[in-house]
Amino acid sequence: PLWNKHPNECTEEEYKEFYRKVFMDFKEPLFWIHLNMDYPFNLKGILYFPKINMEYESLEGTIKLYNNQVFIADNIKEVIPEFLMLLKGVIDCPDLPLNVSRSALQNDGFVKKISDYITKKVADKLSGMCKTDRETYEKYWDDIAPFIKFGCLKDDKFADKMDEYIIFKNLEGKYLTLKDCEARAKEENHENKIFYVTDEKEQSQYINMFKESDQDALILPHNIDNPFIGRLEQKHENLKFFRIDADVNETMKEEVAEEDKESFKKTEETLTEVFRKALGDDKLQVKVEKLKNESISSMITVSEESRRMQEMMKMYNMYGMDPSMFGGSGQVLILNANNNLVQYVLEHGEGENTAKICEQLYDLALLSHGSLTPERMTNFIARTNEIMGMLAK
Repeated sequence: PLWNKHPNECTEEEYKEFYRKVFMDFKEPLFWIHLNMDYPFNLKGILYFPKINMEYESLEGTIKLYNNQVFIADNIKEVIPEFLMLLKGVIDCPDLPLNVSRSALQNDGFVKKISDYITKKVADKLSGMCKTDRETYEKYWDDIAPFIKFGCLKDDKFADKMDEYIIFKNLEGKYLTLKDCEARAKEENHENKIFYVTDEKEQSQYINMFKESDQDALILPHNIDNPFIGRLEQKHENLKFFRIDADVNETMKEEVAEEDKESFKKTEETLTEVFRKALGDDKLQVKVEKLKNESISSMITVSEESRRMQEMMKMYNMYGMDPSMFGGSGQVLILNANNNLVQYVLEHGEGENTAKICEQLYDLALLSHGSLTPERMTNFIARTNEIMGMLAK
């Protein structure tokens, strides 16, 4: 079999043909690692990094374990590090003790050495590629990032080896290390704060605002990114990650003059009362800002802490629980005091069209943040048609 050959004797086409034949996967693998060890134990194998379609496939691979070319089983986690179960490949180890229970395997020092060796070889391959062929490494990054991040969460030694070789794609499509990100944050006057995006489509309004004010953010679209940034925050004490829509960045708004602060506070109180009444929600949180971009009328922010709590509840199927038990939903309606529609609401608090405009502004804010419920969408479309009809008269 191919894994018994020396890596120098194998051609690229042979590796690909073997992959297609064994795993019935007709998408070409990104790259592979050929394991070939004679001392202190005998171990040979090939590990493939498959190309994954994130939208439709789960992160689940197949590692076939052999003993002297005799197939034993798939995915024996006592021998193969858990995070490498996401890969596809074969491992042949004639020295492996197979006449014992799996619980004994788990506590076997020799088996642990095999697992550590495999982890080291994968880390060496990845870090070597990053150092010697950064362009190829960046080309593969979006596909291999979930493997690497899962490995960092599951294996501290692997995490330490990969620490300098984790890269992040920014809004310009460039790849940065964590040190690069921290340096950029310092330049942008938000030291130790790193902003990120999870959905470029849903958060497009916030992305445009960031770009307008020369601010950068990282693109972290995968489910594993949430626990991964949590791990980074634990490892780097002062570092905090904030999703791009967690709050309004200071660079995007005008500062309110000291002499105007009292009247500005009254404006916020008035608008809060008007919007709560129009929307029939006396708990609605409203915040008024003077955004530099006058065309933006309203937007929604959700505090980082509240959003992470909600995501954790979803993860553990705590759907029936009320987020307010953990300090509210964290959702805030931001109104732009520099926008004409917001000014209209302020001036016509009791006007016949005020409630309609309040609802429209709220729904527009929700749309820029995500999606509307079917009921809200139906009302939004009807209301939009009504407003357009009024303008056409």
